[in-house]
Amino acid sequence: MMDITVPYLRWAWMRAVLHRGYWLVTSIYLVLDAGLSPFELVFLGTAQSIISIIFEVPTGVVADTISRKWSLVISQLLIGGSMVATGLVTAFPALVITQMIWGVGWTFASGADVAWVTDELNDDERIGRVLTKQARWSYIGAATGMIAVGSLAWLTERDTAMICAGVATTLLGLYVATRFPETGFTPARDQHWRRSASIFRRGLTLARRDREILLVFAATIMVNGVDEAFGRLHPKKLIDLGIPGWIPTGDNEVVWFTALGIATYATGALALRVVESRFEGVGAARRLYALACAVGAVGLALLAFAPDGVTGSAGILIVGGIGMTVTRAVGVIWVNRRATSEVRATMQSFLGQAEYFGEIVFGVSFGILAQTTTITAAFTAACLLFATTGLIVRFTQTDASLQKAQRIHV
Repeated sequence: MMDITVPYLRWAWMRAVLHRGYWLVTSIYLVLDAGLSPFELVFLGTAQSIISIIFEVPTGVVADTISRKWSLVISQLLIGGSMVATGLVTAFPALVITQMIWGVGWTFASGADVAWVTDELNDDERIGRVLTKQARWSYIGAATGMIAVGSLAWLTERDTAMICAGVATTLLGLYVATRFPETGFTPARDQHWRRSASIFRRGLTLARRDREILLVFAATIMVNGVDEAFGRLHPKKLIDLGIPGWIPTGDNEVVWFTALGIATYATGALALRVVESRFEGVGAARRLYALACAVGAVGLALLAFAPDGVTGSAGILIVGGIGMTVTRAVGVIWVNRRATSEVRATMQSFLGQAEYFGEIVFGVSFGILAQTTTITAAFTAACLLFATTGLIVRFTQTDASLQKAQRIHV
């Protein structure tokens, strides 16, 4: 019998290669080629989040009723098309549309990948380790992608590298179609919409009753608000601080961002390796999440008040490599452990909606703050929000044993 973790980890690695390599180049493309303002940079993410929050639960229910595997295939096609289209335009309205297409595509994969590997593996003891390993492999792939796609952009043009990454992402859908079995999941053969409505209601009931899940959702809203400001604004902050003069001549922004990205993902992979060995035990998820928030807040403070590009890069390394990496991985595993099989993809979709809600609410606020004051002020506010999230997670009391009993009877 084939070990399904092998194709899953290979796919996760390759997806990370293409996505992160693409975004490395795109983040520079949006600042230097498209010339977007701080508010426009954040608004791209907000528009993406708005369309995603609309599609997140319906696509999650589709994955729970029709197919997790084919949801992933559709995701690859839509995201790949969006990547190609982004490399062909520089006008702000057109870029908004391409990012919204990306958002729709991502909702087809959000939750479906975790639900697919959980059901196909069918081993509660292994799934936490597999998901942590998947996160590590994704970070290794991200570092690889930054080298590969960044080098392509350096040798050719930024838009050329973006288009090539998009075409490859589309082709990756063929790998999913041919290498991912779907034997651990039984689709609804009839009455799809009635079954979908039932799954949605059960997922909503679980989300309302389980205080552990509610806590993760609340924390996710705040952390992703921070992540939206950090992810969209840190390239401009670093470019404004200045690229070190000892970087090789040519497109030195790509060289510096590639090196920084590799260091960030190496840090993330190491952090996840530490998390993997400490995730067991009562309250472990809560402690790890709170600690990651505290570390991330320190990194944001360093970035906000950095006097030069090197110091700012150190802040980015801490926020991206530890703060965001650990909170995201712990949140996914935390919710996955408390969800039942029949609503697993739907619960991950709810988690995705929490992410998008945070990006919309806090992302717009941080974008307006950065536009009307300074990016430093926006990062300072994000730092305070990150620290507050850690305190809420660490000290909010929930009765885990009671919630487990409630979950069984949903």
